Amino acid sequence: MNWLAELFTQPSTTQTLLVLAIIAATGLALGKIKVYGISLGITFVFFAGILAGHLGIEVNREMLAFAQNTGLIIFVYTLGLQVGPGFFSSFKKGGVKLNILGLSVVLAGFILTACISLAYGSPITEAIGLFAGAVTNTPMLGAAQQAALQIHPENPDVVTTMSLACAVGYPVGVIGMITVIIILRKISGNNTAQQKPATGVAKPFITEFQISNPAVFGKTIKEITSLTNAKFVISRVWRNGKVSIPTSDTVITEHDHLLVISSQSDIEKIKALFGEKENKDWNKEDIDWNAIDSMLISRRILVTKSHINGVRLGSLRLRNLYGINITRVNRAGIDLLASPNLRLQIGDRLTIVGESAAVDNVRKILGNEEKRLNEPNLIAIFIGLALGVILGSIPFGFPGMSVPVRLGIAGGPIIVGILMGAFGPRFHLTTYTTQSANLMLREFGLVTYLAGLGLDAGKDFFETVFCSEGLIWIALAFAMAVIPTLAVGILAQKFFKTDYARNVGMLCGSMANPMALNYASTTVDNDEPAVSYATAYPVAMFARVIIAQIVILLLS
Repeated sequence: MNWLAELFTQPSTTQTLLVLAIIAATGLALGKIKVYGISLGITFVFFAGILAGHLGIEVNREMLAFAQNTGLIIFVYTLGLQVGPGFFSSFKKGGVKLNILGLSVVLAGFILTACISLAYGSPITEAIGLFAGAVTNTPMLGAAQQAALQIHPENPDVVTTMSLACAVGYPVGVIGMITVIIILRKISGNNTAQQKPATGVAKPFITEFQISNPAVFGKTIKEITSLTNAKFVISRVWRNGKVSIPTSDTVITEHDHLLVISSQSDIEKIKALFGEKENKDWNKEDIDWNAIDSMLISRRILVTKSHINGVRLGSLRLRNLYGINITRVNRAGIDLLASPNLRLQIGDRLTIVGESAAVDNVRKILGNEEKRLNEPNLIAIFIGLALGVILGSIPFGFPGMSVPVRLGIAGGPIIVGILMGAFGPRFHLTTYTTQSANLMLREFGLVTYLAGLGLDAGKDFFETVFCSEGLIWIALAFAMAVIPTLAVGILAQKFFKTDYARNVGMLCGSMANPMALNYASTTVDNDEPAVSYATAYPVAMFARVIIAQIVILLLS
């Protein structure tokens, strides 16, 4: 049985893969355990790695570095792909306020960290490692470690120290963020009143109007839409008891009834345009749209043909050519208004209303072949990874800095991922992956990175925690987690009139803290925390990855 003992104890490529796999499996299993409804989830892999390192397990250092870096690159790139489509739209409307508040949390945290480093006399690398744990942001740690190695390539121990500090600060960060949520809930009096969504995406809302405004009598739909800045789609027209699908050339007459899809915020503008709003609720889920008129059907059709990818919806002229109407577009589970300027992407689901033959013709144009979506678009993924690594390696010189700034293996791939997700379809580059495939790649990369990170930091973890320095680290990490978030949270609530649900969701997103988000979601009866989290998360994540490197390069 010597071969089995050697397999576990002798550092090699095989032994490294085996150890990381066991650490990952153990951490994922333990991560399912909940205490007071809270679990660390995938993050438990980090602590499983720490335990393995504490037990004295050693692996091939080069292989460990390769696994960590590869996992980090895959994670941040696929994360960028995921948030890319909504990244720039998050700056619109209410998302601007949430992103400004989220960035305030980020900047306040870095300022506090720099002050602590100066006051406590600790190296900025150590303080940033502790800060990365306090904000539960391992991609930020990876970026900071890469920057530290640029400055001190002869001292790889600085990376281990940063990992150790992060390991100490991580659980404290979770507890600190939950403490902030409890305090804000007490301050707000648990006021979780519903408000309009804060995201930049206008959720489609269906309303029936009766034409009574003489200003639109005898005008075509194309002419009417030019009279207002409200965005809407007319799905059906009732005239003399008959239902029809309108085109842009359809003339509207008095007493026509229109079924209009728009954002809820534009309803009053549309009412002023058409005249009267009917009281019937067309937004109920149990409406049988096919029963409204036996000649018309409503179908959801998938965009699967590559030449449609990135094409503006209006340029296809489907309404005028085929007599159908596209009422909404569902992308990654989110309903979008089917405006003419909306660029279609592979995987979009279009709700189409029209006669059966016409809908079938449109189905042939768009594809609707679900099996094609199950085929992975690996070319785009590998192109993106390559571009991300290249971008991360480009040196950017700044006046007064002796060492050029590089985005690194955390910054480069996430930027390329965001750009590919947002603009890839415009260049007819298919970046679509199913949600399950993206989640698989993302979590595989993160688990691999966390397993290696924990193993690297585990050797001295317990000795550090249970000493005077470790207790100081715990106190500092708690301050890093609580002070910026609580200050901005109170500011957002008192001066920016941000309600409790959005406020805590924004704070969790700015801290990249899904564990705290899970707790916050249990304190309200809606999904506003998750919506605000998704709005603030991409910008805050990007900012932390970049600012961490700049701070290391400036203050080291």
